[in-house]
Amino acid sequence: MRPFNSKGEFAAVIEGGLRRTAVRAAAVSIAGQAGNFAVATGSVVILARLLTPSDFGIVTMVTTFSLLLRSFGLNGFTEFIVQREDLTDTLASNLFWINVGISTAIACMFSGLGPVLAYFYHNPAVTNVAVGMSLTIVIGSLGYVHSAVLQRAMHFRSVALISLSGQSALVVVSIVLAMSGFHYWALVWGSVTQTVVTSAGAWLVCRWTPQWPRRAAETGTGVRFAFNVYSHYAFSYLTRNTDNLLVGWRFGARELGFYKKAYDLFVLPQTQLLSPLTSVVVNTLSRLRGDREQFERYFLKTISVLALVGMGIGTDFALVGEDLIRVVLGPGWGQAGKIFSLFGPGIGIMLLYETHGWIHLSIGRPARWLYWSFIEFLSTASLFLILLHRGPEGIALAWTASYFLLMFPGFWYAGRPIGLGLGSIIGAIWRFFLAAVVAGVGTFLIVGGSKAQAVGEGVSIAFARMILVSTVFCVLYLVAVIALHKGPGPIREAFGLLRDLMPNRRSEPGLRSASSFDEAVEAAVDQSAESEVGVGVLSADAGRTAKR
Repeated sequence: MRPFNSKGEFAAVIEGGLRRTAVRAAAVSIAGQAGNFAVATGSVVILARLLTPSDFGIVTMVTTFSLLLRSFGLNGFTEFIVQREDLTDTLASNLFWINVGISTAIACMFSGLGPVLAYFYHNPAVTNVAVGMSLTIVIGSLGYVHSAVLQRAMHFRSVALISLSGQSALVVVSIVLAMSGFHYWALVWGSVTQTVVTSAGAWLVCRWTPQWPRRAAETGTGVRFAFNVYSHYAFSYLTRNTDNLLVGWRFGARELGFYKKAYDLFVLPQTQLLSPLTSVVVNTLSRLRGDREQFERYFLKTISVLALVGMGIGTDFALVGEDLIRVVLGPGWGQAGKIFSLFGPGIGIMLLYETHGWIHLSIGRPARWLYWSFIEFLSTASLFLILLHRGPEGIALAWTASYFLLMFPGFWYAGRPIGLGLGSIIGAIWRFFLAAVVAGVGTFLIVGGSKAQAVGEGVSIAFARMILVSTVFCVLYLVAVIALHKGPGPIREAFGLLRDLMPNRRSEPGLRSASSFDEAVEAAVDQSAESEVGVGVLSADAGRTAKR
């Protein structure tokens, strides 16, 4: 794809209409993420048997910091490029060089801080690992703007393929090196390889070579916008990684290895369901900004589908958590299973809570998102400190409690600028929450929880029990959803959206999906897409926010 024409103007055109493109983009993103999940799951099953919890813990001690620094440019410039009404070659080039320059400086600083991290964690191996992971900061920055341009053009298939290629490269290199006895270095060089592959792939697909920096009026606006978004991400990241910092410092690499694997499984639904949808939903909501009613309908239908899926997954994982860990990682990771069981009840709430960021970004208010991140960090970190004496299990419990505490205040604050009421959000999700609680209690009473009852119990027994518990829960959950909604409407709507996500499905007269999700988007497109009211208001809002 060549994104800019000879005049330096963004030339990519969305074909087939916004509704159809948005749904197809969501399908491709989810399919790509599913491919990443399959590859990653296979690698976890293998690597958990080749490496020790301490190996994972040592690398986590370093990535707790390196991933935050590596994401500079990815979080901020991406959103600015995606939501902007006008994008020129000069502006994109300036953002590219600013990103690469700052990332290079950050990488040099981080590699020099290796001894400080080693002293903090009381582990000398951290020094050299920090030097190795600093390479990912520089290499990753080379492809972020190219990837953002692809997303702006809604080339999500290319983005998904690039991501899958990088994940596959990480897995192959990590497994080969682990089998060769490289221990934690297998994970380090796997990460470096992943960034090389993804950056190279972005350049190959997006046939664009940045110009040398030149004066552009909107460069300062872009940097300020990116700073607001990245600052929010940084505080959110600190919130999400203070747990790793505390567990690694207080309990050591082995306990951190157990905790990290449980946490990775905890956020798996978010990475598989929420992350691939974010760019698509923000892109679409940005175009609906001019019509509050259509904006609200689209958002509520999206989170209702997430509530249906998320509350079911979360409650089921709480019931089968220990067996799931035993099957995936092996019997030597039993402690991670106990930690994960405390994460489970928070999974569905986490999925819903994280969507409040869609509102902030799509209406061009990253500064408000940043302000909220202060509250989020203080609340969650306080819970960590209060429950730290209970070990990694206490930190997992703190995570679950934090999402219940923050969800409704977060939605209320995000929706205020556009009049999106908390009552309508509660109305869209409360029945799914109640259905999950009723089905979870019913399943526990019928077949019991998923506890590993014997130390020497085999994986096959754990797998059979997991299937039994999950089957009973799914049946009870679907019955409860139907009863509370007085019909199968939500399930039919979810399947209607799933049909739309299928490839090569053509809309024909009389065969169109009846889902309100589709109607909301299509109606808004008919009313405002051609006049670009939504995009214009969004861009003006973004400019005012950046100036503040």
